[in-house]
Amino acid sequence: MPGAAAWLHAWDSQGFHRTGTDGDEAGAAWLAREATAFGAQVSSEEFSLNRIDPVSAYVEVDGHRIEGVPVFDAPPTTREGVGGILGADIAVAELAPQAVYSGEFRKLRRGGSHRALIVLCQGEHPGLGLLNAEAFRDPYGVPAIHVPTEAQVRLRNGRSARVVVDYRRTPATARNVVISIAGTDRTRRPVVVMTPRSSWWQSTAERGGGLVCWLECLRSLLSAPPVADVVLTANSGHELGHLGLDDFLARRPGWEHDALWLHWGANLGASGGRLSVMSSSEELRTLAASELERVGHRPDVLAPVTQVPSGETRDIHRAGGRYVTLVGTNPWFHLPQDRLPHSVDTLAVTRIAAGAARLAQRLAGSG
Repeated sequence: MPGAAAWLHAWDSQGFHRTGTDGDEAGAAWLAREATAFGAQVSSEEFSLNRIDPVSAYVEVDGHRIEGVPVFDAPPTTREGVGGILGADIAVAELAPQAVYSGEFRKLRRGGSHRALIVLCQGEHPGLGLLNAEAFRDPYGVPAIHVPTEAQVRLRNGRSARVVVDYRRTPATARNVVISIAGTDRTRRPVVVMTPRSSWWQSTAERGGGLVCWLECLRSLLSAPPVADVVLTANSGHELGHLGLDDFLARRPGWEHDALWLHWGANLGASGGRLSVMSSSEELRTLAASELERVGHRPDVLAPVTQVPSGETRDIHRAGGRYVTLVGTNPWFHLPQDRLPHSVDTLAVTRIAAGAARLAQRLAGSG
């Protein structure tokens, strides 16, 4: 039977997994095949979007051109771009991917007199550590572009610049891969097992561990039918403001507080990463930690029950819902370098997935 190593290699080979692209569809088709091989009945829940396809994105500093990537929830420039003085007409901000969740980031985007924004990426490793487009359907602020860490010296020493962010919007569809397993007691609260499956790049450590957990949960729940109804969903649209979760909830009104959510988040089993358990319930947090300890992977952090998650369960938390989130850290987070073999600890992924499957069985009443 396939396991973590084979699944991670398959994911790593599919190319960029950006929402609505060929790589995104390749990931969905692969996951559906793996689930079908277990005997699951797989469905696809499609949603539409106007995908961003970059045409030209760069910063020209004193005659030198620096290639970049648009900020996907900011408007474009004209083809000629926006020119001006660095630090005045054109703002420069050194930002890590996590900055997107801060109020300061939104203030920077909305305030000031600048006419364009350059995001100088500052991940744990150099490169293009992109920020998620939390407002993808409602772009705001001035035109903005990501440039790699290596552009730092040129931007600091430059005086004038021109920012070009030219892209087109292409009507596209993406899909969530969804599996429903009927329980023996239809009066019980349904259990949702969720993981995101889209991202900026290959994102093997970022997304691969969660997908392995999802598949192991499916395998275990099929082998020991649950008491509660279980819906497993692997969502696209993650990097674009959680479009896939929005669509999933629109089809199931009230589930943000009526269901019990298990969220296998980013960076599970990333090399050099730390594993956190998050929940608004002390009981659920403790149970998740104990199941991970049973399989030999004690979590590094038990987050306070008041802490609001930054991923998909953020909306569940704010709605007063019940959830458990497993999430890790990753030195290659949101970077193109997040690839096999260096970014993933396959043994850690295997252990975390075993703990996730045990937790799913416990909470769904399997066995």
